[in-house]
Parts: sequence; C-alpha cells; structure tokens
Amino acid sequence: MPGPPAPQLSIVIPAFNEARRLPQSIAALRQFLGASSSSTGSFEVLIVVEHSADGTLELASQATAEQANFHVIDNRVHRGKGYAIRSGIQQARGDIIFYMDADLSVPLEEIPIFLTHFQANPADDVLLGSRQHALSRIERRQGLLRQTMGKTFNRILRTLSLIPFRDTQCGFKAFRRTAAQEIFALQTIDGFAFDVEVILLAQALGYRIAELPVRWLNSPESKVHILGDSSRMLLDALTIRTRVQSTMRKRETTGNG
Repeated sequence: MPGPPAPQLSIVIPAFNEARRLPQSIAALRQFLGASSSSTGSFEVLIVVEHSADGTLELASQATAEQANFHVIDNRVHRGKGYAIRSGIQQARGDIIFYMDADLSVPLEEIPIFLTHFQANPADDVLLGSRQHALSRIERRQGLLRQTMGKTFNRILRTLSLIPFRDTQCGFKAFRRTAAQEIFALQTIDGFAFDVEVILLAQALGYRIAELPVRWLNSPESKVHILGDSSRMLLDALTIRTRVQSTMRKRETTGNG
C-alpha cells in the first residue's frame, strides 16, 4: 500500500530538556500552520527529542497525540543539536525542509517569506536566516557577551576563508529537498558547530546559498554554554574544512560525485 503523499513543507525541531517551552511552541505551530495553509501548503512537523531529564518526550507526545501532521522522534540518546537535526531531516519528506529552534526565536511568520523567496529565486537551494543582515529586526537581543562571542566566531570563519556569511549560527535555515538530502547524508558533526559543516558541504556540493533577514526575539534559556560550547565550536570549525574536503574526495573516489 502506498503511503500518504509527501507534504510540501517539513519543519524539523530539535528538543533537549524543553519541557517548559515546547508545549507552547507546538501550540503556536499548530495554530499558525493550520491558519496559513494557503501560503505554506501541506506540512509536517518533526520534533526530534534527545534523551532528556525533564519529561520532554512525554510532553511532546501528549501535545501531538491527536495531530496527524506532527511526529515525535525519540532519539533515545543525547548527542547534540547536529545529531538531532540530522535525524529529523533524514526522515523529512517535504519539498522544502526547515529546521528551527524549539523556542521559535525566529517567529513563524518568517516561514512564508522564505517560501516566497524560493518561489521567486529558483536557483537558490539553501536559505540562511541571518541576524546580522542589515534588514533584520532584532527585537530582543542576546546578552553582550553572547553577541560578542557569536560575532567573533563568525569573524574567525571569514578570516580563515571558511565561510563568507556573517551569521552561521542562526537556528533558522531552509533547504530544497534535494539539497537537504545530499548535504545531511554527508554531515557528521553532532554539536553546535554542525551549522558550519552544513554550509561548507552546501558550498562544496555546488548549491547556491542566500542569506535572508529575519525577525529575532532572543530566548534567555539558551542551551549554549558560552565558554565551553564556544571553545568546542571553534575547535570543530578549525577541523571542519579538512573533514569536508576529505568527505568530498571519498565521495568522488567511490563514484558518487
């Protein structure tokens, strides 16, 4: 028996210890997507729950129990945001696939704007939400230290000629299905630096990337630990280019290029 038709839109949301925020976000997604079907089309939401100590899995399952378009994926382990998003995207079926943070720091009203951009720009394959874009509306800012660390991280990436974009870490990105499938089949980093690997892989595979402005309301309950995670992200970033180059060479050698 054939399965249900693939949706036009997939949204992947990683969740780790999100019992306080996730039910409200699920309710907002249900209301927004239900009321916006004329602009977003058919949809699915995949909530990827890493092993949590606060009942996130149970709350997510309860909140989506009667929602046919919502699916909870139990990853059973806690490996990191990169692993959670990779798990979700590999199961997503939409023509356009988003990933976004559970706190919805980028409001859902940005989704139709990104979809319209895809329609108007058929050559673009990957869209990056950017808080550093001149047209972005930052309505609730991060703390000064977190802002400084983020800008420094991206400045280092540009100095090393890794990535030309000014905001790699915004948790709001969208992909055409073909690009998402190919990129995340090769993506390996489990931690917060996975965004850098995703962008480098997209570049190496020849996909066209665009940065779009977003509206941003920072959540004070960020899961990023400024010093520890920033240090690990930088160390990962310094090795990512080599990893990506090695991955692409292996891919070419095995005849997949």
